[in-house]
Amino acid sequence: MMIDVATPGGIAEAWLSRPADAADDAVLPGVLLFVDAIGVRPRIFDMAGRIASWGYTVLAPNVFHRDGNAVETSPTEPLDTDEKRAEFFAEAMPRVHALTPDLALPDIAAYLTALTSRPDTSAPLGVVGYCMGGRLAVRAACAHPDLVAACGAFHTGGLATEAEDSPHLGLPNARAEFVFGHADQDRSMDPAQVERLGEALAAVGLTATNEVYADAAHGYTMADTAVYDEAATERHFTELRDLFDRTLG
Repeated sequence: MMIDVATPGGIAEAWLSRPADAADDAVLPGVLLFVDAIGVRPRIFDMAGRIASWGYTVLAPNVFHRDGNAVETSPTEPLDTDEKRAEFFAEAMPRVHALTPDLALPDIAAYLTALTSRPDTSAPLGVVGYCMGGRLAVRAACAHPDLVAACGAFHTGGLATEAEDSPHLGLPNARAEFVFGHADQDRSMDPAQVERLGEALAAVGLTATNEVYADAAHGYTMADTAVYDEAATERHFTELRDLFDRTLG
């Protein structure tokens, strides 16, 4: 179901999932899911539902709430051709670039509060993000080390750049266990960045896996796009579930 979350930048819609067989008063660990640039849409509902079925309360907020509601910031049909993807991303990328860390971090705090304030949700929490959402997940783990125990990021670019605000620079503050599943030949997360990220994780002694999924394209988990890869998607679900079982169960 869709709920409203109050953030410093206004009301954000958020999709909430819990196991279908969970009692209303069952207290389950919380997971915050950060969407890709395509937004909160049926594919995200499906993914949140699958994660919830493992025994979690999952919240997937519309991180683009400043630009419109979930319907207005998502496509009206699957992006199942390269042409449709290109057309949508020409519209979406300005939203992605506008979501700077100074705007995202207060929102992240609000999303975490929305989860932890629920009587049916317990801490510590897990976070997971896809594409640009992976950067938000890493920032959440770094900014809230006492709350976030697990962080997954999949087909995410720009995690370890040379910019002053690169997400990997916050890792000394984190305590979470991390799982990264990079897309092979992802121009936004090239081998140099993967290596830099691995070195940063090792330097601060964090438990982490930092792997490249062979032959998987950027966006491989998104079944409503032309780059979907079933094998890579199932691998990601297995590794994510194992992460949450280890840290949140």
